[in-house]
Amino acid sequence: MSEIRVLAIGGSTRPGSSSERALHIAAAGAADAGAAVTTITGRELILPIYDTEVVERDPKAIALIDAVRSAHGIIISSPGYHGGMSGMMKNALDYIEDLRDADPMYLDGRAVGLIAVAYGWQATVSTLTQLRQVTHALRGWPTPLGGAVNSSATRLTDDGSDTEAATQDQLRSIGAQVVAFARMQRGQAASGS
Repeated sequence: MSEIRVLAIGGSTRPGSSSERALHIAAAGAADAGAAVTTITGRELILPIYDTEVVERDPKAIALIDAVRSAHGIIISSPGYHGGMSGMMKNALDYIEDLRDADPMYLDGRAVGLIAVAYGWQATVSTLTQLRQVTHALRGWPTPLGGAVNSSATRLTDDGSDTEAATQDQLRSIGAQVVAFARMQRGQAASGS
């Protein structure tokens, strides 16, 4: 079976944000599970507002859509702003509409690992719920394990070295679940099931 490709997107406009650090830990879990991981974070996701009436696309938007198109699985990490995902993340996900006529369309048949990071449990959980709803609308398969990280109680580092073990395990497991599901999907497609 050929290599599994995972796209990890997220963070905030601030480089090294907690949501970006959580994404890196999950991406490391996917890499350890054998995937080739591409990461698009923070300022690379600052795109023009998605507009269905505009045909031309910003080079960063083209790069994002090309990466989504070629990925077998996706990991998304968003900060929770006022009880929901960031506007930057929602706008980036809106660009997936450009895959409406693709095969597969949108995120169809792909596992999507979801992580929400916020200061407090209420915003963390509501953001994770919103990410799951958008993933379903885009025909993706949210992994069984989602990441709800309360940044008021958990310190995150890029490599996970100073992150509490339970949070590190949770985030790495999300990456591994994306890879496991992608392998199952590719195996079924190869066998014609």
